[in-house]
Amino acid sequence: MDTHLAVFEGKQIRKLMHHGEWWFSVTDICTVLTESPDGGAYWRKLKQRLLEEGSQVVTFCHGLKLEASDGKKYETDCANTEGVFRIIQSIP
Repeated sequence: MDTHLAVFEGKQIRKLMHHGEWWFSVTDICTVLTESPDGGAYWRKLKQRLLEEGSQVVTFCHGLKLEASDGKKYETDCANTEGVFRIIQSIP
């Protein structure tokens, strides 16, 4: 798998090529956009709220293995470009 980092407002967002398109770490996006100290917790809460509202945004996310700061690969919720734009619209 081809893995790279995207830079958004000077912060890194993990991404990887999956089935011919780029997929981005949703937790990294939440961290950058909300300036939350724990993007994972923010995403879990947002995902729960979206599911309760019946939003289809979460269905665009897939668990893909991305490298973490410790060098190990962990399954992380990722979204393609379309999914990322929908998630961004859902962040208050």
